Amino acid sequence: MSREPRTPEARASGLGLVIPEAAAPLANYLPTVRTGNLLFVSGQLPLRDGVLMARGKLGEAVDLASGQAAAAQCFLNVLGQVRAALGSLADVRRVVRLGGFIAAVPSFTDLALVMNGASDLAAAIFGDAGRHARSTVGVPVLPADAPVEVEALFEIGAD
Repeated sequence: MSREPRTPEARASGLGLVIPEAAAPLANYLPTVRTGNLLFVSGQLPLRDGVLMARGKLGEAVDLASGQAAAAQCFLNVLGQVRAALGSLADVRRVVRLGGFIAAVPSFTDLALVMNGASDLAAAIFGDAGRHARSTVGVPVLPADAPVEVEALFEIGAD
């Protein structure tokens, strides 16, 4: 019987996922801020190799499955920022909160299902420590015409 990988990086790898290098900020903000045992991660777009996976709004140019994949990529990019800030994901004790912004037409009501792309991945990578509080908000437009943006708050080990 094989054992489940113990580290978040090993779990991600076991799922066939690659945690990317941290992207540079697009404007005048910090990608992460640490205060005490909390690490705040600024909103991440669904960039893969520096290119948006999709453009446009849910319910128009972007379908539900593509939105969920974009949310998952946003979470991977969040993890890239965490790794850049901490050196690895080993010091993450808990995913405390995710915030999701979904660019959608007014009639699109499956915002929560889109954000599940990020939430499901958090649970898959961190187990019970990946279960989190969450907000999901529909917006008219996001930077670079991205369909999804995800921000996060983590509890981390002490210095």
